[in-house]
Amino acid sequence: MTESTFDAANSENASTTSETSLDPAARIEFLEQELIRLESEKQDLLRLAQTRQAEFENFRRRSERERQETVELATAESVKTLLPVFDDFERAVQVQTTDSNYAKGVELIHARLQEVLARMGLEAIETSGKVFDPNLHHGIDMVETDEAEDQSILAEFQKGYNFRGKLLRPSMVRVAVKK
Repeated sequence: MTESTFDAANSENASTTSETSLDPAARIEFLEQELIRLESEKQDLLRLAQTRQAEFENFRRRSERERQETVELATAESVKTLLPVFDDFERAVQVQTTDSNYAKGVELIHARLQEVLARMGLEAIETSGKVFDPNLHHGIDMVETDEAEDQSILAEFQKGYNFRGKLLRPSMVRVAVKK
C-alpha cells in the first residue's frame, strides 16, 4: 500500500469509526449529508459525461464534414484537370472532316466524356444571350457596338463550368459596350 492509499484508508476508517460511535440520530444525519454529497458528485459526473459525449459527437460531425469537403475538393481538382481534354474534344467535334467515321467517333467520345463529367457534378455556364457577370465570366474582349445591349455577351471563347454549384472555371467571353 502506498502512503497516500494508506492515509486515505486510515481517514476512511476514522470516519467509519467516528460514524459508528455516534448516536443513531447523529448517525442518520451524517448518512443523509453523505447521501447529499454523493448525489451532488453523481450529478457532476453525469454532467461531465454528457458534456464529453456532446463534444465527441461534435468532433465526429466536424470530422465527417471535413472529410466530405476534402473529397469534394479532390473531385473538383480532378475534373478541373480533365477540362482541357474536354475542350479539345469540343474543338475536334467542331472541325469539319470528310471522314464521317472519324467525326462520329470523336462525337461519341465527346458525348460520353460530357455525360461522365455531368454525373460527377459538372455544369456548363450558359453565356448565349446573357448579360456579362464578372462572377461567372472573364471578359477578354470588349467591342463597341450599337447592335447589342450594353454588357451583353457577344461570343464565347472558352466555356466556363460550375462544379456542384461552385464556380470551377469562368467563361472567357467577348462583351458588348455601347458607343
